[in-house]
Amino acid sequence: MTHAENAVRTSLNVREAAAAILADVVPLASERLTLADALGRVLARDVVSPVSLPPWDNASMDGYAVRAADVARASGREPAVLPVSETIAAGGAASRALAPGTAIRIMTGAPVPEGADSVIRVEDTDRGSDVVAIRDARDAGRNVRPRGEDLRAGDVAVEKGTVLGPAQLGVLASVGAGSVECHRRPRVGVLATGDELVDVDRFDEVTAGRRIVSSNSYTLRASVVVAGGVPVDLGVAADDRAAIRDRLAHAREAACDLVLTSGGVSVGEFDFTREVLRELGATRRFWRVRVRPGGPSGFGLLGDTPWIGLPGNPVSSMVTFELFARPAIRRQRGERLLFPRPLTVILDEEVTISVPLTHFLRAVLATGDDGVPHARLTGPQGSGLLTSMARANALLVVPLEHHGRGPVRAGETLHALPFGEDALLTRDFAL
Repeated sequence: MTHAENAVRTSLNVREAAAAILADVVPLASERLTLADALGRVLARDVVSPVSLPPWDNASMDGYAVRAADVARASGREPAVLPVSETIAAGGAASRALAPGTAIRIMTGAPVPEGADSVIRVEDTDRGSDVVAIRDARDAGRNVRPRGEDLRAGDVAVEKGTVLGPAQLGVLASVGAGSVECHRRPRVGVLATGDELVDVDRFDEVTAGRRIVSSNSYTLRASVVVAGGVPVDLGVAADDRAAIRDRLAHAREAACDLVLTSGGVSVGEFDFTREVLRELGATRRFWRVRVRPGGPSGFGLLGDTPWIGLPGNPVSSMVTFELFARPAIRRQRGERLLFPRPLTVILDEEVTISVPLTHFLRAVLATGDDGVPHARLTGPQGSGLLTSMARANALLVVPLEHHGRGPVRAGETLHALPFGEDALLTRDFAL
């Protein structure tokens, strides 16, 4: 065995493994999309505003445009009474500058006329149309939104690397960007391996006790969609070198940007994925990570295409997808924030680890009466118990340093990585 092969087989911690993967993963090329098609996509280039927003000083509420000096002493007992020269609707404009000692009725968003420096809210007036009585001076010098308050011409309206949501699309429309350059969504091949696996349409073999459903095919394809990728179903391959080689060749034909396999990367007699990758000339980076569940995980390159080998056990596969595959998909999409930001949580039950590995336990987070997040395990934590993931909204992280120290007691603190909408993202793996 060569020194290089020894280096490839060295077990890494989670941070090292994540860094190794991202070192070989780059954002994909861009394509031009209309705003109608850009929701959820990642901007590939800065969009610079050609105009100032708002394009003119405008009223922030319905009322009367006046000079502050003309209403400075207005009160309920002694209102400032001013003639109203005209009305400006939203989308309209004054026909003349505001003369001293007069008012112009104005609607929200309408341009404030030259000479006015205040908009008196309509509630502080008698709502007069020819003459208005202003009964409060609190709006003197207020309620005028200045030109360029939001953006000035030449400002970056939306930065590259931004995931485009409703607000961002609104800004882009406001600056006239009817189409934008966005990174392509990665095509992610998903291949499950194992003689025991069948698709759900062969469930009669499951009830007969001969096979099990390839749940990884469904969880991983769905996870790819949630992460913003396009899943490419590579099917289920038997524990056979030729079958695995054929499926991986199909990944190339399908122009996959990333390939995920589940199973076949451990050291069992029928774990052939590693051998097939070697035969295909893949560049291998690592084969194992010091983590539970999910230790038998691997990474390499099939030509220029990144490959991530996930374990076959359903929970292990989903956990390692969250740790390694989802950040890789985010990087290919062009996102800047790749990892969930860990939360400090209080344990509601005792937790013990039995081996010196970093553990990612399935947990439910809920805000306690003290206003801070509390964590409780979803139940038994076996790597084949997929319901433990289905019930979870976070991964509770128990560092390997806790091994041998006895249990982490209820009331103590650990970190947790939330899933989905509960997750705030950060640029680097933070544990």
